[in-house]
Amino acid sequence: MAEGWDEDELRALRGALHAQDGAALLAALRRGPVREVLQLAGDGVAGTAAQGLPGAAEMAALFLGALRERGFRGDEELADRLRAATGDAAVPFLRPLAVDLEMLGMLLEGDPAESGGRVDLSTGECWPAFTDELGPGPEAEEADDPERWLSVPALGSRAGYRDMELFIDGLGDVALADRLRIAIGGRGAFRRFKDVLAGDERSWSRYQRFRDERQRGRARAWLAEEGYCPHITFFVEPGSGSYPSGPV
Repeated sequence: MAEGWDEDELRALRGALHAQDGAALLAALRRGPVREVLQLAGDGVAGTAAQGLPGAAEMAALFLGALRERGFRGDEELADRLRAATGDAAVPFLRPLAVDLEMLGMLLEGDPAESGGRVDLSTGECWPAFTDELGPGPEAEEADDPERWLSVPALGSRAGYRDMELFIDGLGDVALADRLRIAIGGRGAFRRFKDVLAGDERSWSRYQRFRDERQRGRARAWLAEEGYCPHITFFVEPGSGSYPSGPV
């Protein structure tokens, strides 16, 4: 496998996930290191494994090994789902919710003084708190209905700051790591960190994937604590030997 994902490879991976195309997803995952896209693609792999798509069980096993080795927050919840999809464990007692983990993660890590929001339990759509003021948003009379909405707190940027620290610790470039450690000291740390990485496109792309994985994992873990798991549906072509089993 390649040392990292390029933009075309990531575009193909995201396209397969968006199209809910299991065969295309498995093909795309063979083009780069799965350890960098575990949270991004894990639900899709679980979906293809649950339907018995050729090669899916092997990909799920590869994901499980990488999740055990990595151990980010949210990785164990994803591993539970993959084990259930391959028949190695009971299905977690969590309600499926078609929520975008990236959007949920952004709500969770917003400014506590200004952000947060809610998730529509009927659609999975994420609504930032400020849409209540700007509209169109949730109807006022329904906004506090716990059967319709899941409230999302804004927890601030501490977790994001920790992401920068861990990324720096994992860099093989000592000179760049030293510059980044200086950059994240004091106010304006996020902006200075970005400015330093702006001159190194490869490292910036690697950091974005690292940050996104950790943010999605935190969103998954928070969702599980609330009693939900991401919902995704994959379909396979007739005649492939497997049949659509619906959402997983």
